[in-house]
Amino acid sequence: MLWVLFLLVAWGAATVSCVRLCLVSARTGLLSGAPVDDVGSIAAGHELTLYETAFLAGGPHRVVDLVLAGMHLRRRLLLAHTGWATVVDPEGRDEMERTVIRAIGPQGQSPIPPVRTAAAGADAVRALADRLVAAGLALPGGADVAAAVRAVRGAALLVVSMGAVTLLMPGQEHGPGGPVVSLLVWFGLPLALTVGCLAIARMEVHPYSSWASPAGQRLLAANDVPDAGGDVLAAIAVRGVRAVDDPALRAALGGGPGGPS
Repeated sequence: MLWVLFLLVAWGAATVSCVRLCLVSARTGLLSGAPVDDVGSIAAGHELTLYETAFLAGGPHRVVDLVLAGMHLRRRLLLAHTGWATVVDPEGRDEMERTVIRAIGPQGQSPIPPVRTAAAGADAVRALADRLVAAGLALPGGADVAAAVRAVRGAALLVVSMGAVTLLMPGQEHGPGGPVVSLLVWFGLPLALTVGCLAIARMEVHPYSSWASPAGQRLLAANDVPDAGGDVLAAIAVRGVRAVDDPALRAALGGGPGGPS
């Protein structure tokens, strides 16, 4: 009767992940049946700043990477390929730059990963997030649709794995009708639940995002921010560190835990 334990695991994973996706989607109003507001009605005439673009495209860590790269390019900060940041000009031009300088610390030098983590959770970045959420352009905290979809996908794979293990284990009672019928019946339902949930999510909430609401995604596209070419900072805001051509700068921003998104 070990197959019953596998079945409970499969059902538990499928149920929890699907309920989570439904709750997250309902929280953002994506599956509630309410129409998504037109971009023009939410932020008429609003042109995204680079900080706002970076947040909607990649979240708080993307914003910090944008600030670090901008200060480095303006020679206000030195980013070494070894992953260390050194303050050159201690006077930040705006609150984001001052937040990064404070995160580096009074010694004026620090590894980049802890700077990224500290600055991403600072008041300036949270205020930016709150403004975007209030405008309907960003998802509220805990409403990570992309992560919820990944969880459902993982649950679907787990259901298949549990069913395969049940079928292949020797000497197990599989219930009436033999092992194949038992596998299809008992494990087919949680698999159908996860696949159906993924199909609905694909129709209703795709493209999946961890940060931008549907209106925010539309505004990102409408602002037509360049994602490559001459404007390095715009490229970082849209695509992240992978858009950087300079290998030393890319190594500095990409090394260590808490790396760029």
